[in-house]
Amino acid sequence: MPGCDEAGEFRAPTERGSSFDGPGEWRWLCLEHVRVFNSGYNWFSGMTPDEIEAANTPYGGWDRETRAFASGGADRPPRWADFSDPLDAIGARFARTMPQRRADGRELSDADRKNLRVLSLPVDSDRRALRERYTELVRKFHPDRNGGDRSHERALQEVIAAYQALKGRPAFA
Repeated sequence: MPGCDEAGEFRAPTERGSSFDGPGEWRWLCLEHVRVFNSGYNWFSGMTPDEIEAANTPYGGWDRETRAFASGGADRPPRWADFSDPLDAIGARFARTMPQRRADGRELSDADRKNLRVLSLPVDSDRRALRERYTELVRKFHPDRNGGDRSHERALQEVIAAYQALKGRPAFA
């Protein structure tokens, strides 16, 4: 403010024009002057009744996607449907952040996905593949099949726990 010797620590918006599309320019005021500004500031000045009503709805401002809701801290994949990426140069960046879906549309929880990784099975495995892989790994890790070698006991326990968890899940019914 003209004639004020205090440091401008608080920002306040300048006057907006007829095409208001955000807070626009800022000016910096001292504590005393920002208090005066706040007491006389009317955010709705210059708006039509319809614009004021839209701003006062519970969902006002929530109709746009914001950066804060981005998944996994990465950008979202491209939105255009006809994008060609023959070398998977761009799509590979997003493959890790997007969980793979089953072809039959059945949902998998994070625990189901973890258990499938323990069994080294793809997401689209069925009950038969689950049983076959379980039998194969039990034969591989069981001490009776390895001449009493108990070094794979922990892996055997993980395989058994993963199979027990998955066999009752709806995706493998």
